[in-house]
Amino acid sequence: MFPDMHVATPEERRSLGQARRKQLGRQQHGELNLKARTAVPLALLARVERGRVPALVKLKHQLMAQSPFGYFRGAAPVMAADLALIPNTGLLSQLCGDAHVRNLGAFAAPDGRLVFDINDFDETIHGPFEWDLKRMAASLVLAGRESGHKDATARQAVETCIESYCTLMHKFAAMPTLEVARFQVHRIGSVQPVHDALLKAERATPPHTLEQLTEPAGGKPGAPRRFQQIKPTLTHITSAQQRKVLAALGPYREMLEPQRRHLLSLYRPMDVAFKVVGTGSVGLRDYCIYFEGNGPQDPLFLQMKEEAVSAYSPYLPDAHPAHHNGQRVVEGQRAMQVQSDPFLGWTHMDGRHFLVRQLNDHKGSIAIEDLAGSGLAAFAEICGELLARGHARSSDPLALSGYLGAGDGFADSLGRFGVLYADQTEKDWQALRRSGKVQS
Repeated sequence: MFPDMHVATPEERRSLGQARRKQLGRQQHGELNLKARTAVPLALLARVERGRVPALVKLKHQLMAQSPFGYFRGAAPVMAADLALIPNTGLLSQLCGDAHVRNLGAFAAPDGRLVFDINDFDETIHGPFEWDLKRMAASLVLAGRESGHKDATARQAVETCIESYCTLMHKFAAMPTLEVARFQVHRIGSVQPVHDALLKAERATPPHTLEQLTEPAGGKPGAPRRFQQIKPTLTHITSAQQRKVLAALGPYREMLEPQRRHLLSLYRPMDVAFKVVGTGSVGLRDYCIYFEGNGPQDPLFLQMKEEAVSAYSPYLPDAHPAHHNGQRVVEGQRAMQVQSDPFLGWTHMDGRHFLVRQLNDHKGSIAIEDLAGSGLAAFAEICGELLARGHARSSDPLALSGYLGAGDGFADSLGRFGVLYADQTEKDWQALRRSGKVQS
């Protein structure tokens, strides 16, 4: 019917995936090639920290020095460089980019329901699908060690995660395409760590944030509320800085859908503050904006968060990331999530790129201690399912299913990789602690 346009058949798409096993066998995913490192991890970190707020870079290092998992959270650029040293499948998907156990969490969907999904996309980019799985594998081992598990149990959790991923990807390969796009992961709330995160999210309402982050101006009862000063994580900024932040909302409003723009127009800004967030993002510029709608009991909090280039960009020259890093994050998030924050958007200020989203609106994440006992394996299974859904929405589940095939060889290889990379992360963490970068 369309003689000049060839669209691959399902059989051709599955065969493409199967053929990639010749490029990289499933049993080869347990390998590392760290002898090929051309830069020490501390030098890589220093490179990506250029341009950050100097006073906060030491805080970032101190957070990373607290534990191997804390180091891992801030060292995505190191792992990106290490992954680039080993062969990949060439099967591309939208990557979360920083797939680890603390970057899945609960949040409010546009219809007000609480959902649980991947919720951090600062490093998102189009790249080899297995890179997300390898980062998740290492995180499960590190989090397992920190929550009291032996390596054999942590490795089994990795294999559970990957088996869950493979099972669901095979299911997606047999489903109608539109059903894949709107697929919901069920029974998710019955998993204890997820249940705990949903309870935290239920309590994290805008009025709760109002009480936690603001206070009456001048301490006078009944006065308009302003952000508290909670150094170093929440600090006041000058009036001139506030005006610049509010002016940056102009381009943001223009990219919102008309109905979202209308909702935002009913809120008036009351105050702006600087906030320190996360671990890897510490040192980047991050602002909180407090709005009121129908009076003081109708607060809205937006976060305007600086976005740098993805840590994977130097190693994926053909990925064609968006020229605007806030836009890159938004588009990657929408590609992988079934439902996203209704106020998600992007803007720019002083030549820097920013993501805009709601702050703390029904958000809740797991804590490492939630993974003690049976929590690790149960949560690992959910991690695999959510990554499979995100990759299937943004890639070709038939090709991925063709590559994964039957058997447990792929899961076993990722289990080996998780332990190997966790071991290396601990060595790199010790090097940071010895470096003097975390001395007060």
